Amino acid sequence: MNILQLVPGSGDTFYCENCLRDNALTAALRRAGHAVDILPLYLPPIDEGLDRPIEAPIFFGGVNAYLQQVSGLFRRTPRWLDRLFDARWLLRWAGRRSGATRAEALGEMTISMLRGAQGRQAKELDRLVAFLRDRERPDVAVLSNALLTGLARRLSRELGIPVVCWCHDEDAFLDALPAPLDARAWETLADRAGDIAAFVAPSRYYADVMTRRLNLPAERMHVLPAGLDPAGFAPAATPPEAPAIGFLSHIAPGKGLETLGQAYLALRRGGHPRLQLRITGGQTACDEPFHKRFARSVVAEAGDAVRFEPAFDREHRAEFLRSLSVLSVPTRRPEAFGLFVLEALACGVPVVLPRHGAFVELVGETGGGVLCEPNDAEALAAGLDELLSDPSRARALGRTGQQAVLKRYTADSVAPRFAEICRAACGSASPAAARDAGSPS
Repeated sequence: MNILQLVPGSGDTFYCENCLRDNALTAALRRAGHAVDILPLYLPPIDEGLDRPIEAPIFFGGVNAYLQQVSGLFRRTPRWLDRLFDARWLLRWAGRRSGATRAEALGEMTISMLRGAQGRQAKELDRLVAFLRDRERPDVAVLSNALLTGLARRLSRELGIPVVCWCHDEDAFLDALPAPLDARAWETLADRAGDIAAFVAPSRYYADVMTRRLNLPAERMHVLPAGLDPAGFAPAATPPEAPAIGFLSHIAPGKGLETLGQAYLALRRGGHPRLQLRITGGQTACDEPFHKRFARSVVAEAGDAVRFEPAFDREHRAEFLRSLSVLSVPTRRPEAFGLFVLEALACGVPVVLPRHGAFVELVGETGGGVLCEPNDAEALAAGLDELLSDPSRARALGRTGQQAVLKRYTADSVAPRFAEICRAACGSASPAAARDAGSPS
């Protein structure tokens, strides 16, 4: 198949599960003989895990998209001027500032993007469609997340192809928007969902969430886990010299690092005085106040036993994980997946996670860790203590989890199933796209 992937870049500023999933899946599909092109949106993408760099231009550049949202002038500027704002150095700077925009502006821009050709970034959509018309027509277009569904109607109608869409934690973003923008965004997304031939969620939990919230027929939603490229992820030859808990994710309030910090201090005060806490995953400018609060409360007491690792590329993540006794990312709210769980287990490191969202499925299906009550530092400390006090059990859980990941959660095992979803989509038609084929969108 000829597959087009449209992926929003993260600017490489924080651990992005969607980016890593898309790259691993693209590489696996190519190994299986499919032609896959990636077009980046918003910010520069990462090339990690790909067999060749992403050389395509960036569409809907973050600076241009924002300027077109707030000013009618920039909706009419010539391309030569827009190109200045799409400079990669500027977009990387914008990526580091990600989240600094007021919530109202983010909500309004989200709704505008969901409206597609009726939104304020219509000029960017015209540019994307014109670019694709001059290339070989793909069999299917794939959107990295449901917040991109505003692109689907034009792509489907003008290129004559179906659109498949991943779902991944859109609810956390949309529910955080101020009222009434949150309700308007959900309503717009539900309307645009009719332009999608098939949705794919990485867990049964999140498939149920999005099927319900978008009022989708059950047959339009497929469950397919994110696949890991396990190359380079392997257990350490020897256990770490000192016991260590690790945190691998975007260093932001919603990921539960403050809960982990409280549990960590309780363990140090108890029976684990040598315990270390190691943290990596990157952050943006708006996360800095949280980082400072964490430093004042946890680092001030534990000192050098708490370490922030600035590098979180693939090689450094594998090295980081091998230095751990256990990994914990105690997210505040249920999450759609947890690629960091697969990476930890591939390195033989067990996990302790809250009993909600996809974590219940991941731990249940891999046997690689234990679950505890969500948003409860005392319960988290108890779960961590179970493994820290019984290293042989921890190692056994890590081995079991590693075997499960290599058997069921690799990108090469996921790719054929994803290709089959795409093939089936090519044999169906989007009801909304067919309905609106002859009308402006």
